[in-house]
Amino acid sequence: MTPASEGPTTASRIEALEERRRMVYREAESVATQRQAAHGKLTARQRIDALVDPGSFREFDALARHGTGDPDPAGDRPYGDGVVTGLATVHGREICLFSQDFSVLGGSLGEVFGQKVVKMMDIALQIGCPIVGINDSGGARIQEGVVSLALYGEIFYRNTVASGYVPQVSVVAGPCAGGAVYSPALTDFTVMVDQLSHMFITGPDVIKAVTGEEVGFEELGGAATHASRSGNAHYVASDEVDAFDFVRALLGYLPQSSRSGPPRYASTATETVTSEDLELDHLVPDSDTTPYDMRDVISGVLDDGAMLEVHESFAPNVICGLGRVDGSSVAVVANQPLHLAGTLDIDAAEKAARFVRTCDAFGIPILTFVDVPGFLPGTDQEWQGIIRRGAKLIYAYAEATVPKVTVITRKAYGGAYVVMGSKHLRADVNLAWPTAEVAVMGADGAVNIVHHHELAAGDDPALRDRLVAEYRREYDNPYAAADRGYVDAVIRPSETRALVTSSLRSLRSKRSEAPVEKKHGNIPL
Repeated sequence: MTPASEGPTTASRIEALEERRRMVYREAESVATQRQAAHGKLTARQRIDALVDPGSFREFDALARHGTGDPDPAGDRPYGDGVVTGLATVHGREICLFSQDFSVLGGSLGEVFGQKVVKMMDIALQIGCPIVGINDSGGARIQEGVVSLALYGEIFYRNTVASGYVPQVSVVAGPCAGGAVYSPALTDFTVMVDQLSHMFITGPDVIKAVTGEEVGFEELGGAATHASRSGNAHYVASDEVDAFDFVRALLGYLPQSSRSGPPRYASTATETVTSEDLELDHLVPDSDTTPYDMRDVISGVLDDGAMLEVHESFAPNVICGLGRVDGSSVAVVANQPLHLAGTLDIDAAEKAARFVRTCDAFGIPILTFVDVPGFLPGTDQEWQGIIRRGAKLIYAYAEATVPKVTVITRKAYGGAYVVMGSKHLRADVNLAWPTAEVAVMGADGAVNIVHHHELAAGDDPALRDRLVAEYRREYDNPYAAADRGYVDAVIRPSETRALVTSSLRSLRSKRSEAPVEKKHGNIPL
């Protein structure tokens, strides 16, 4: 037997390991800090520190390097290969994450880089926890050829497998171009940083060469563009710290996976009307053409009046956000009378449909507030496919099996009434305020059609007013819908918070089964 003194001791081996770690981190962070700071950006590890609970990050594959083949253009094989991966906690709950390192080969994705990300995604699928990806990359590593493309495909496949099982959040904290954009596009939420993030399939130079159009990086694929025009960004952060604060808040509403319920917090919510509730009794204007802010209704119902809104700048005629009722997560979908009178257009329908399906997948109840005069008319909407694309919202509500509570505050006309969480799409509890107008269309339009010949005669100048009043009395009110059971109760606005709270408490044990056995439905994409 060889004496222990003749070989390295356990202590010396541990010290050697620690020295190697210090060397790797020291060299990597020194270079990264200089290169990233020059562009006003945090390093890959600084970003992780800004996101996760202090001291909770456990890095995987820090010593991984590209194989023994041809060296990279810099003449070395950097440790980590341009991405930092590992496990950590946020609010004490496990997440898997990766953070791309632009200081190493422009953050380009090569074989080892891709294998590290794939490995981390597989772990997330095995243990059932959210995946957070921090993107800052020049795209595929050209010198590794088709291998880099293959690894992108492996990542996309896992994004798809994880969809609806574990929450996926993407933070774009730098460039994200070409095929790289499709991983964020496949995730549930995408966060961008103002003036720092860019996403596009083809850059300005290629566009100019092919089409002759001249466009800058910010206009083409900046955060503001994707937040307001394309709808690709759910939130625009003022800086990187704000981006990670938003992600931390977002994860606080989401479950670990579809197999576990959303987190619940202590609550003092009551089922009795409070003095603060009474303010809702005076919110809706007497004139049905005067707008009001639906956020005031929402804040009057949610715990602490707090909502984390997503897609705020995209299709503002519908509001989507996460809040809590009685300490439990709820998804809020609401028409916004301040924009386009709350009408539904293509962007609003797709925005709401995607949000409803996301929250249904993760067991988050859906709370809908309705004030919708109809779908936005116009040739532009028709030719761009409002029929097919508006049907997505119908599909989303009809398919959702989570508890669904709907409150009609004012207008609920025509097909838009059906679409917005109606009883006919299997909402569980439907409430209406006395100001609700539930009908095929408004009284003025209905009278013009139904009594066209009588009005054309013009014999009685007061006839129109009488017919409008009669239509409102017979049809354009919540009681006609309540007579049929389409509305469960007509309530005072001040009773809304208490009744929503009691309804969601009752629905916590809701169970649902698929009406028919099938592989999957065919949503009108």
